Amino acid sequence: MIASVLVANRGEIARRVFRTCRDLGIATVAVHSDADATALHVREADAAVRLPGDAPADTYLRGDLIVKAALAAGADAVHPGYGFLSENADFARDVIAAGLTWIGPAPEAIEAMGSKTRAKRLMAEAGVPVLEAGPDDLPVLVKAAAGGGGRGMRVVREAAALEQELAAARAEALSAFGDGEVFLEPYVEDGRHIEVQVLADTHGTVWTLGERDCSVQRRHQKVIEETPAPGVADELRRTLHTAAEAAARAIGYVGAGTVEFLVSPDGRPYFLEMNTRLQVEHPVTECVFGVDLVALQLEVAEGGRLPAAPPVPSGHAVEARLYAEDPARDWQPQTGVLHRFRLPRAPGLRVDAGFGDGDRIGVHYDAMLAKVVAHAATRAQALRLLAGALERARVHGLVTNRELLVRVLRDQDFAAGRLSTAFLDRLGPAPAEDGGAARLAALAAALADASGRHPLGGWRNVPSAPQSKTYRAKPGGAEYEVRYRLGRDGLTAEGHPDVRLLERAPERVVLEVAGVRRAFDVAVYADQVCVDGPSGAHRFTALPRFPDPVAQLAPGSLLAPMPGTVVRVADVAVGDKVAAGQPLLWLEAMKMEHRVAAPADGVLTALHAEAGRQVDVGAVLAVVQEEDSP
Repeated sequence: MIASVLVANRGEIARRVFRTCRDLGIATVAVHSDADATALHVREADAAVRLPGDAPADTYLRGDLIVKAALAAGADAVHPGYGFLSENADFARDVIAAGLTWIGPAPEAIEAMGSKTRAKRLMAEAGVPVLEAGPDDLPVLVKAAAGGGGRGMRVVREAAALEQELAAARAEALSAFGDGEVFLEPYVEDGRHIEVQVLADTHGTVWTLGERDCSVQRRHQKVIEETPAPGVADELRRTLHTAAEAAARAIGYVGAGTVEFLVSPDGRPYFLEMNTRLQVEHPVTECVFGVDLVALQLEVAEGGRLPAAPPVPSGHAVEARLYAEDPARDWQPQTGVLHRFRLPRAPGLRVDAGFGDGDRIGVHYDAMLAKVVAHAATRAQALRLLAGALERARVHGLVTNRELLVRVLRDQDFAAGRLSTAFLDRLGPAPAEDGGAARLAALAAALADASGRHPLGGWRNVPSAPQSKTYRAKPGGAEYEVRYRLGRDGLTAEGHPDVRLLERAPERVVLEVAGVRRAFDVAVYADQVCVDGPSGAHRFTALPRFPDPVAQLAPGSLLAPMPGTVVRVADVAVGDKVAAGQPLLWLEAMKMEHRVAAPADGVLTALHAEAGRQVDVGAVLAVVQEEDSP
């Protein structure tokens, strides 16, 4: 019997495993980098062991340190979570060699599926259909053999670009996984990403626990997942489950795992890979099948026997990954303090979060804040429940993808089950901000601010100059100047003739708008103002009346969009002519690689970057002097 589990991971997945361990009476041990010293998963564990450093390579990827931590803390088992070392066969061997229980498949099974190229050969031999391509089969997808999460992945549509993209993919794969092997497979336009959850014990029982649709992706990384997959015919469902079971039996698999498929528009499934671990999106399967997959992992690791057949599924579940990222700016990860993080509670809602109020989102790790899951009797009910929960959430301090998630969940094509990996490309840009709603929210912010600064709220018995306050919407957004008077006749706000003030306090303002009562919650963090109201969430920066002079940057300066590390610099030099969109360098931050490109045709007049250099947000990386117009 397992008595104490060390989770070789961090954040949300560590907390998720700890929750089940607590329910089962099992002690918990956390490991943490210096950046995570005060993280939620550390605070919740029974014991914690420091891994000196911040970077994953120095901490969560150091299997030797993690094994030592488990032994020092008295743990008798290790759960790898997902990511980091979860699919590292050598780490699994080291855990077992130290006399600890490994909560996962045998190292040989991990190794068999560890390389996508070897896994494809093995599956083809087992009769599972696979995708194969040569350099002439355009378009093709370049993929890293040793990793996932969209790293080392490139779509190539023209033969002339193949060599350059192969080189770029090899470099990224080598940096991310320590293995530069890449391979090609046909790029299936408008395919669907569907995966099957498997669970197997040491006694020969293999379960397939439904299929999940994970087609809604950005940068080849999943954003929304659901089960059962909508619109899948019974015959295709049986084919997927049969192939997944065959894949598991072909390698003598034990524990929880996932077999991933790409389904072409004509309904043909092809094996992509097998994840020999628990998946990020496992909660939707747990909700529909009424199981605790972590508890079953522990039971299997103890030698337990699964029932002959899995439970009967019930209802529909949808999961949305809430990220600290800006979809409008090429999905740039966001860093900073998460001042407030609250999601509503309701029957059928589940939140697996890695952060709480006041936690700092750093540059070293993934930008996912939480997984929000809705389970209901029907898909339509689950979509509505999830969209409503995201809309009512209080997320202060960082730009997130929340609005995008709500748009997807309420989209007609999504509701109709017309899904593919190109879904977000078809969705198009976000609609322009509702200026009227933003102006009303800015008015509420100004009234709350005045309530806090003036005990009498700035009331005047005689006419006077209007109060004035200016706000800028989220970075790069519009500016809203609020001008109003409070007198014996109540509120007079310029541009709002039909607005009447009902209540106000520093944190809450209630207005009557054209006869309808509207309440606004206001929170202030230094110069940042967050307003949650009937039109949604608004994030403003309060602008000073007399701004200080600031240093002027040279025209054409390219600034670091986030803290990160320069991983590669293009073959360019100061004085070279560059074209608009030409890559100049690549930054790595929060497990993603970001290209910094020339903003216009011009001459590179400065380059302040070299591989390995750490940069802060706003640092000048290069200067491109734009060519004069004819």
